[in-house]
Amino acid sequence: MNDSDNTTDTEGEKPAFKRVMLKISGEALMGDQGYGLHPPTVERIAREVKSVHDMGTEICMVIGGGNIFRGLQGSAQGMERTTADYMGMLATVMNALAMQAALESLGVFTRVISAIPMDQVCEPYIRRRAVRHLEKKRVVIFAAGTGNPYFTTDTAATLRANEMACEAIFKGTKVDGVYDKDPAKFDDAKRYDRVSYDEVLQKHLGVMDASAIALARDNNLPIIVFSLDEPGGFRGILAGEGTYTTVHS
Repeated sequence: MNDSDNTTDTEGEKPAFKRVMLKISGEALMGDQGYGLHPPTVERIAREVKSVHDMGTEICMVIGGGNIFRGLQGSAQGMERTTADYMGMLATVMNALAMQAALESLGVFTRVISAIPMDQVCEPYIRRRAVRHLEKKRVVIFAAGTGNPYFTTDTAATLRANEMACEAIFKGTKVDGVYDKDPAKFDDAKRYDRVSYDEVLQKHLGVMDASAIALARDNNLPIIVFSLDEPGGFRGILAGEGTYTTVHS
């Protein structure tokens, strides 16, 4: 099957970005379950990705592993931190493979690229090869974080987004942007339309960890925070619609 050119701009829309990074948490894949993978939820997110891919936007992804194992929690329970973080990285590989299977069942050619070599399962990270996959309109899912303990998948997403020359990071969450406090707990929570990197750090707004925000700021890479639970939200933003927050310089 030839996967060198499998995308069409079905509705003639010109997307706002040519290449983007989509960062989602592992918890986003577990649906209403308290743990693991919920196949209908994985498929729903895959359809969201496909809808943007069909617009002609090149997409790379980083998925967390918190639905299976979280290194910090393992460390807090007495496990040595480096071992716990490596276990968390392996969890991200499982999530990446699940998303790959869902995307390819929808006809979207996908490559999983791991920072930890495991050749029988996925490709090793080689930057130029990853860029070539994107140029061939394949969705690229980066797994195993940066390959190093003590770094989060937020930092991995920002690092890979810079290496791939992405124009923005899309951070899919359960809420439609960045708020000054938790909107689930406070009715008077205020949503920002735009907020600076420095404000996010100074006010501890929790968009991403400090290392990821600093890396994005140093490379002037905007972060767009939106609701992954809103049907069509990802595509809508690239079509110039929807509700979201932009983190910028």
